[in-house]
Amino acid sequence: MKIGLQVPYFTYPGASGEIGETFGRIARDADASGFYSLWVMDHHFQIGGLGPKEAEMLECYGALNFAAGVTERIMLGPLVVGVTYRHPGILLKSATTLDVLSGGRSYFGVGAAWNQVEHVGLGVPFPPLKDRFEMLEETLQIAHMMWSDEVNNFEGKHYRLGETLNSPNSVQRPHPPIMIGGTGEQKTFRLIAKYADACNIFVDGIDYVARKYDVLRQRCEEEGRLYSEIEKTTLSIGFVVTRDGSMPEHTYQTREERVVMTPNQAIEHFHQLAEIGTDHAILNSPMAHVPGALDVWAEEIIPAVEKMVPAGR
Repeated sequence: MKIGLQVPYFTYPGASGEIGETFGRIARDADASGFYSLWVMDHHFQIGGLGPKEAEMLECYGALNFAAGVTERIMLGPLVVGVTYRHPGILLKSATTLDVLSGGRSYFGVGAAWNQVEHVGLGVPFPPLKDRFEMLEETLQIAHMMWSDEVNNFEGKHYRLGETLNSPNSVQRPHPPIMIGGTGEQKTFRLIAKYADACNIFVDGIDYVARKYDVLRQRCEEEGRLYSEIEKTTLSIGFVVTRDGSMPEHTYQTREERVVMTPNQAIEHFHQLAEIGTDHAILNSPMAHVPGALDVWAEEIIPAVEKMVPAGR
């Protein structure tokens, strides 16, 4: 099983001019520690549950391109892009640029968007949910067109592109893996089955994730898609692992609930996810910015998780 690290916080000790140094170190440490992937959110204000909206937040593709320049192996992606923030043609250029500059180490994570506060704050239109899902489907159609070897026009309800030119095209062919985030069993899962290479499910208990996988399997059958073709990824938040399972003094002061574990408890958590068919477990940690915090992952957890074979594989 693969294991990934999400970085949802950019509020670190020191001045704002030190954010790049700290985030760069997190990216390099994750790369050296054996994490398969590194992710950032696509938000412009910090989101409720993780901190006040005034907390520092970097634009996702700028941060990911920076991370590409300081890493060598790790996969990079947004978890996930809000479809409302950028015109799809420009969004696909940004996603392709990351894939090219990283040498083919990118995911394209995308979803219907939800945070109305930052839309209103920055003057970005926030259409009704029905429209956002229509926009998401059209964006997925445009993605497949722009990552193909043909140049055409696109005429949709929400978007019109006169020329789907995309040069240079992605390094990964036919395209970077497309991940759709969300747990909606009707609209979201149907889009995953129809257009995506990966899903992302928030871990609200092992039984919850297993039930979502069962529904996704049904949607794949309805769309004539092999369930095994979908990479099953999860997101666990507030993950703190220490050698003795005690809460350390130096963590980012988030509002979220934290899960404090020993290495063995963390390994068991990922084993349970593998048993229900998870291919790629992603976590975030309020300790990631602390020097040496990822050592225990490199030494004990990742080597054990990499040996796990997800059910169905």
